Amino acid sequence: MHLTFPKKIDNLLTYVRVKYMPKTLFFRTMLLIFIPLIVVQVVSVVAFFDGSWGRVGRRLSSNLTSNMAFTMQLAEEAPDKLEDIQLLALKNYDLGVKYYNNEQKHEVIRKVRRSNKMITGFLEESLKREFPEDITSIYLKGQDLVVFVETPNGLYQFMTNSKNIFSTSIFGFVAWMIGTSLLLFVVAVGFLRIQVRSIADLAEVAEDFGKGIDNKKFKPYGSSEVRKAGIAFIKMKERIQRQISERTRMLAGVSHDLRTPLTRMRLQLALLPDDKKNQGIDKDEFLQDVSEMEKMLEGYLSFVSGEGGEQPTFVDLNELILSIINKFRTTKKALVRYSTNDQVSAIQGREQALKRALGNVIGNAFNYGKTIAVNLESVGNKVEVTVDDDGPGIPADKREDVFKAFYRLDDSRNKETGGVGLGLSIAKDIVTSHGGKIELQDSPMGGLRVLISIPL
Repeated sequence: MHLTFPKKIDNLLTYVRVKYMPKTLFFRTMLLIFIPLIVVQVVSVVAFFDGSWGRVGRRLSSNLTSNMAFTMQLAEEAPDKLEDIQLLALKNYDLGVKYYNNEQKHEVIRKVRRSNKMITGFLEESLKREFPEDITSIYLKGQDLVVFVETPNGLYQFMTNSKNIFSTSIFGFVAWMIGTSLLLFVVAVGFLRIQVRSIADLAEVAEDFGKGIDNKKFKPYGSSEVRKAGIAFIKMKERIQRQISERTRMLAGVSHDLRTPLTRMRLQLALLPDDKKNQGIDKDEFLQDVSEMEKMLEGYLSFVSGEGGEQPTFVDLNELILSIINKFRTTKKALVRYSTNDQVSAIQGREQALKRALGNVIGNAFNYGKTIAVNLESVGNKVEVTVDDDGPGIPADKREDVFKAFYRLDDSRNKETGGVGLGLSIAKDIVTSHGGKIELQDSPMGGLRVLISIPL
């Protein structure tokens, strides 16, 4: 069932959910537990206050005012026995009693008014009901409760402990509620940590596997659903690894089978006499075709097989890029500017695979540009490598296509300078397998900019 709200309310709910809703599963689940728990606490305390605690408070106030009224009645009937009545009230009711005549009462009230004025609904209602024609007032002096009842004949002062009109059961009830809630909260936190940790570990292992890191120590644990997901992930990982292994073995066999006849053809062409050219056989063209077939075969095998068998290590990208640039400097005539940040950290990855990817990108810049700029920078929790050149560039509508296998821009790149159309495909596959991304942009130098982002 889906509830439909007006657009303004729906936008407000969406804003609150995006802005204030916790992002992690742990805190969202704790919120689902904590809010109902607080609501139950408040409702229970309010219900207890209006019910049991209210009835007890009214009864205690009524008993106190009844004792006061009975004591005043005895004092008015036998004023000469006031001391005996005071002792009796103190002994039986825990109620101190003093009487002041009309001449003394104003001074007494003036002194006591320096104490805190106390407001208690139960006691005030009971005093008005018990002494409807007299003036009553209530004060709090330390822990003692002082009540004045002003009559036409004089002033009666009653003093008792403030606990005599309050039920202490509410404090025990609140303490019990808070204690059980804290116990429930601790148990819920411990339980949720285990469940969330199992999901987080599964996500981390899946992310590592996507980067080519095989974490064999992972064992599914937690709830049955999480364990089932973990077991399914392990089985899927094993199927993928088995498929990659079978593919690699098959390609190794294909490589051996194809290279043997190509090598034989090259030897046979080399042994042909030069006079065969007059008979319509151009030996150089045949050798060129064989070389092109070998080059295409190597590119295809590199693209399909990848670097699946390489183990991840910590790779210093600064040294890696420098080694690639120095290799091209010896064979290519181009001006190269390289800048790096000394604070860039090493990343965890497959060194030879990263070298192949960066080599393909930087090699393209050397092939089609006369000035190349390479920059290595740390941005947040990732490293960025930018390669700029002043070459012909790539049209914006073709930048997605160049990542496809065997795709070539024939109008700007030929077989003499380019490969078989696998360089950027291999680079994208390697960068993606490390959890990063590769983008093509316009370069400030007028050519192409390749931006590679890899998480630390």
